[in-house]
Amino acid sequence: MAKRLELLICTGTGCTSNKSLIIAEELKKEITKQGLQDEVEILTTGCRGMCEFGPVIKVYPDNILYAQVKIEDVPHMVTEHFLKGRPVKELIWTGDNKDEIEEHKHPFFEKQMKLVLSNCGEIDPESIDEYIGASGYSALGKVLSDMTPEDVINEITEAGLRGRGGAGFSTGLKWKFTRQAPGDEKYVICNADEGDPGAFMDRSVMEGDPHAILEGMIIAGYAIGATHGFVYTRAEYPLAIHRLQIAIDNATEYGLLGKGIFESNFNFKIEIRKGAGAFVCGEETALIASIEGKRGMPRIRPPFPAQSGLWGKPTNINNVETFANVRHIIAHGAKWYKNIGTETSSGTKVFALAGKIKNSGLIEVPMGMPLREVIYSIGGGMKTDRPFKAVQMGGPSGGCIPEHLLDTIVDYDSINKTGAIMGSGGMVVMDTSSCMVDIAKFFLNFTQNESCGKCTFCRVGTKRMLEILTRITEGKGKMEDLDTLVELSDKIKKTSLCGLGQTAPNPVLTTLKYFKDEYIAHIVDKKCPAGVCKKLVTFEIDPEKCIGCTACARKCPVKCISGTPKNPHVIDQEACIKCGACYDACKFDAITKG
Repeated sequence: MAKRLELLICTGTGCTSNKSLIIAEELKKEITKQGLQDEVEILTTGCRGMCEFGPVIKVYPDNILYAQVKIEDVPHMVTEHFLKGRPVKELIWTGDNKDEIEEHKHPFFEKQMKLVLSNCGEIDPESIDEYIGASGYSALGKVLSDMTPEDVINEITEAGLRGRGGAGFSTGLKWKFTRQAPGDEKYVICNADEGDPGAFMDRSVMEGDPHAILEGMIIAGYAIGATHGFVYTRAEYPLAIHRLQIAIDNATEYGLLGKGIFESNFNFKIEIRKGAGAFVCGEETALIASIEGKRGMPRIRPPFPAQSGLWGKPTNINNVETFANVRHIIAHGAKWYKNIGTETSSGTKVFALAGKIKNSGLIEVPMGMPLREVIYSIGGGMKTDRPFKAVQMGGPSGGCIPEHLLDTIVDYDSINKTGAIMGSGGMVVMDTSSCMVDIAKFFLNFTQNESCGKCTFCRVGTKRMLEILTRITEGKGKMEDLDTLVELSDKIKKTSLCGLGQTAPNPVLTTLKYFKDEYIAHIVDKKCPAGVCKKLVTFEIDPEKCIGCTACARKCPVKCISGTPKNPHVIDQEACIKCGACYDACKFDAITKG
């Protein structure tokens, strides 16, 4: 018998870190206590997208979305809503809207188009029956009963699906090359080694809809003639690994993995391989080396993995999001998929929207949407009162896009023209409190630390670039340093074996291109316009505004502020550690930062 209400509780990493599992248990107890166990059912799901506002609970069929639910809210919620039928208005997620609002009408969701994320937050990721109930594995059934491998490859090619891992290469062509490569044994690999700072797209899909990845991999195996697949992911994703393994076990039990899938002659099995979290293992040849038990380092191509990959056999590698798109293309057809997006970039793209933005979280938009619409309509605009400054796209291998280019549309070619890259889907929004020289240094520090060291210019060149950026942020830079940064960037891009090395200078090049005035301010004026670089920041007390409240002196961790109550105070510049505690403590704008 169907229950009157269903509570879909997010148990993705973001919400579980905010005690969503404990809240689920408290809800069960309170529902039982109030005698509603026959009317209200609790279901656990993956991420719904609004990660910053967890724990999130959707009440179905009321279409009410509760956010930031706390344990102490549970009794009131059960009594008022589930017993008396009166939704708890103060817990409903409305964003900037003052009135109650249904989920699909909220600006965060209204302009999204969810394909890859269509099941995330809607089904229990640990239940194969729920996935099947949402048309899961029907695409696989269609493939094995009605399509030849060539038919599948043609469908994927005509759909225009490009790899969502960053390079944007045609998925259909990749499959075609692997199928045509000679060899009795071939492999399918899912690249789930998500290493970009601020990126959590693949993790959320693995946690929220693992069967979609498996279905895509099985279809790929059939298309290229492989019988063995691997999901390569980082060990730092324990929940994703746990749910993937449950999905593999359940699919095997149901005859959807293993021998004679759908009573056909096709056999396919999938295993999980855990990596140690090296950023370079996101590069496909380094990933292959890691699976083989070797140190994860890229190798010269050709031969490409499609010709000679895992253990020297033809190998197809796609990332999580690419595989999750496959079932939709097979189910609805290439023409349907091609009609979504732009001429050269079909379909949708998943992004991890983070930084100084109101609605941070996981989103999926059709290709062709302007960045301005993503940031201001879906993201809700800036979280602070400060203006927008830039958005970093493509992670540490990407670049910073300034405000005057916000009307750039989201597709591979348009983003590339700005100097950034689509990447796997990280999108970090910055306001004017961000120092672009410091941002470039942050990302270069990451890529320099993660360089495998095989290529001299990547290993040594990024080190020299980081030293120059550090000098600049400390007020020790010279104008000729800017030419050196460009020269080193050019050599690193030209001489690195893998795409990670080739794109490592992008954050520096784009910040130099669009924010060169900030570099000049650091070098010539010895000032950081954003007030971020500590060695270039000075905190001073305006004696005309200081009323001697002593708040700054009490907050100073090194006791470098002197003065008597009701009289102006003074900062000892030699002892000041530039922490900013005094600046934050002052309520009278008496402390300046410059």
